[in-house]
Amino acid sequence: MFSLVPAQAQAQRTAYTIELNDDTINPVTAEYIAGSIEKAYQDNAVCLIIKLDTPGGLLNSTRLIVKKMLTSPVPVVVYIAPSGSHAGSAGVFITYASHVAAMAPSTNIGAAHPVQMGGEKPGKKSSEWGELRELIKELKGDQKVTPTDKKDSTKNDKTAKEEIVPDEDPMGSKILQDTAAFIRAIATKKKRNAEWAVESVTKSLSITDQEALAQGVVEIVAVDEQNLLEQLDGRTVEVAGKMVTLQTKGALIEHIAMDARQQFFNVLANPNIAYILMILGFYGLLYEITHPGFGVPGVLGGIFMVLAFYSMQTLPTNYAGLALLIFGLVLLITEAFTPAFGLLALGGVVCLALGSMLLFESADPIMRVSKAAVLATSLTTAGITLFLLRSVLRAHRSKVLGGKEGLIGAVGTAETPLAPRRPGQVFVHGETWNAQSDEEINKGEEVVVLEILGLTLKVKQK
Repeated sequence: MFSLVPAQAQAQRTAYTIELNDDTINPVTAEYIAGSIEKAYQDNAVCLIIKLDTPGGLLNSTRLIVKKMLTSPVPVVVYIAPSGSHAGSAGVFITYASHVAAMAPSTNIGAAHPVQMGGEKPGKKSSEWGELRELIKELKGDQKVTPTDKKDSTKNDKTAKEEIVPDEDPMGSKILQDTAAFIRAIATKKKRNAEWAVESVTKSLSITDQEALAQGVVEIVAVDEQNLLEQLDGRTVEVAGKMVTLQTKGALIEHIAMDARQQFFNVLANPNIAYILMILGFYGLLYEITHPGFGVPGVLGGIFMVLAFYSMQTLPTNYAGLALLIFGLVLLITEAFTPAFGLLALGGVVCLALGSMLLFESADPIMRVSKAAVLATSLTTAGITLFLLRSVLRAHRSKVLGGKEGLIGAVGTAETPLAPRRPGQVFVHGETWNAQSDEEINKGEEVVVLEILGLTLKVKQK
């Protein structure tokens, strides 16, 4: 018997899912999301579900993700889950850029202040802010404004301007206005609550799942992924300029995990990890410098340093902070060679602490080195550096105890009488040596070695 149902309908529908579990928004997670969107499209998945739990991240990575989602050829659903999760800072922009936004019970969303998204300043990376403004223009250009919408838009723009309190720093105020315009453009395009979106930027507001549903921030509150698919079924969304009706009921859920490379570099995109790797690299190189030979500590130190510099490349690194760190280490090394009575060591510890706190430019704690790590690492580094270097200097300044040089100043015993013109023998360091002296020395008297003349020792009476 032949089925009259089309072959495509007989095929099992699949919904792909990816997960950001307390991960920051960084170049690695941006690559992960963009690659997953492409895979979902190529495999003809009914949708891609992004399970989101993020404290925030970098503005440039957020912009790349938003742009990829807005132009996605496959429906993208952002699901803030599981319970207890939070979509903060960059997570708000990603949620608003989705075709359908959903939350699990006991979750929250908000606090999208622009400085919490990496702290980039236009003067530092002006090209990124230029691209952001171009993206805003594109979003506004795509929106068709009806007479009613135009009236509301005028009102909204006025409200937005009133909500944006001028910053004492003109540059900070400009960033705030650009970011507010960005979130408003996304909200208007996706027909979500634009007023709350602006307030999440200007006032760092945060709301619960039920409040988000009531205020039109999200469309669905679902207890789990299966429940989400059931509520998604039959919804019509605009995908790449076409209206698409979702058919998700009964679809298989297939998870797309980060590959090993992405997992590894995602860990490195953590400010605390980057900082610790740099300090460990310094420890390894310091040990190698202060000890002869070339071994494991030096190799590991070099590897840690390379990994640390890679991490800093993906993070909003402040090079003034990095310079302070290096200067602090130089002061600690100088202290070991200079009798500065601890002043250089104190300055080194202060530079280490200040450099550590300034190393990454961000007002968001998740994108900065924790204060506990700064304090512990600064004191530990100071202690280890001074201990190793002072040990090396002490070893260099101590008397040589081996070889011929070790005999000079050694005390022995005359085994025969010695006189200016009558050489004899002495017992030094467990050996009997030929010896001569400029004074008379009786047998059995203690002598001190003055000089080594070939295989003969020149001695004097102790």
